[in-house]
Amino acid sequence: MLDNILILGTSHISSDSVNQIKNTFLDFKPDIVAVELDKNRLFSLKHPQKKIKSNIFLQIKTFGVTGFVFATLGKYLQKKLGSIVKTNPGADMLMAVNLAQNNSLQLELIDQDIQITLKKFSKAFSFKEKMKLLKDLILSPFSKKQKINFDIKKVPEEKIITQLIDQIKLTYPSIYFVFIEERNQIMAKNLIRLHKLHPDKKILAVVGAGHKEGMLPLLKKYDLLFEKP
Repeated sequence: MLDNILILGTSHISSDSVNQIKNTFLDFKPDIVAVELDKNRLFSLKHPQKKIKSNIFLQIKTFGVTGFVFATLGKYLQKKLGSIVKTNPGADMLMAVNLAQNNSLQLELIDQDIQITLKKFSKAFSFKEKMKLLKDLILSPFSKKQKINFDIKKVPEEKIITQLIDQIKLTYPSIYFVFIEERNQIMAKNLIRLHKLHPDKKILAVVGAGHKEGMLPLLKKYDLLFEKP
């Protein structure tokens, strides 16, 4: 039954991912394309020249201080890494969106609203974790701990992804839960609901590589739990 759902794990700053999406789209021939986006993030990708004017204090009030700082740092890092590999952040998602729209296919946004995610993170990120993160940022250049190395131009292998996620889960459990585990659950539920509505249609789900392995067992679990609408 779930053979109709294909999850493709990508890197948001990898040109390899863009080509992988094109090839998978041609081979799988989906009826529906689902992406790891919400409305605000989709708008930002489609209209990068249009910066949404928003008061910083209003953003802090909406996301919380921690959520605002984390989002700002995340955007900066993605932009910086994107410039290194000469790929715009989110190029993978944009390619999936454009393929769906250019071929008149149904497009589904299956991720949680980023504002909700950041607000939850602000509440969940403990003082202990904040101090741990600050310490790691200061001492990381001098750390003798074994580092996980991979080519940012490519989608990391599953073994590397598992190591990275396990490290995050151990060191920063709230980051793991809010940004990975909870969103895995939300996206898997949305995919199953979509599958129940369109049981005969093929669904291509394009998500970050760090979500794929966590979502696969959840799809089987929710398929048994959810009745057909």
